Amino acid sequence: MRKYKTALITGASGGLGLEFARILAQKKYDLVLVARNEGKLYALKNELETEYGISVYPYATDLSVVDAALNVFNYTLENDIEIDVLINNAGFGDSGNFADSDWKKQYEMVQLNVVAMMQLTHCFLNPMIEQGHGKILNMSSVAAFSAGPYMSIYYATKEFVRSFSEAIAEEVKGTGVTVTAFCPGPTATGFDQAAAMGKGSAMFRKAAKADEVAKGGIRAMTKGKVLSYYGRYTKCMSLLCRIVPRSVARKYAEKMNS
Repeated sequence: MRKYKTALITGASGGLGLEFARILAQKKYDLVLVARNEGKLYALKNELETEYGISVYPYATDLSVVDAALNVFNYTLENDIEIDVLINNAGFGDSGNFADSDWKKQYEMVQLNVVAMMQLTHCFLNPMIEQGHGKILNMSSVAAFSAGPYMSIYYATKEFVRSFSEAIAEEVKGTGVTVTAFCPGPTATGFDQAAAMGKGSAMFRKAAKADEVAKGGIRAMTKGKVLSYYGRYTKCMSLLCRIVPRSVARKYAEKMNS
């Protein structure tokens, strides 16, 4: 019999992934931590194992590579690690005109934000159904509710995550498994710098703290919510995008992204 349940977290070396790992370690979950930076993963392993007495399994890989997600699943099988919680957190954005964008970067964004998330969900869903319990948290965004000029691919990927997660959540009702699409607003994780949005990006001027957002995500997942927003800004935006014409929503997103 296992001592602790196990959670698998992608994008675990920083930002929200790091905060998810700390919260679940405190709740006495063993962890499979997936990210590209092996050094950061092993540093986090040492920190969490020492502080909480759990087991941490670092797995360094680039999930934007085709079938890297499948390799993660095979790693858990080979090491006989049963996953109770899956947090698909890894992702990135990019800013600028699509016509002028780096195609390879846009492709990798779709591969990471959509395909890897979808493949990991597909891999772990049946084992969770067979064991009669499990929770999946897929990171969407306030960006899921509108088209996003100057961040067109990122917004589109987050809308996919939301729609996909809602659909799968309905399919698994009654199995003991829940799927949650979590939609936070701007969060202080360094996303805006990584996405080359610049210091003047309006939406990040009052970004929420990463640890507080992560707590909100864990609460939503624990309660089995299908769709969860974090913060008043996100709730207001989701409501407004359902009320106002899409042309207005697009213009607002364009202003925020420029």
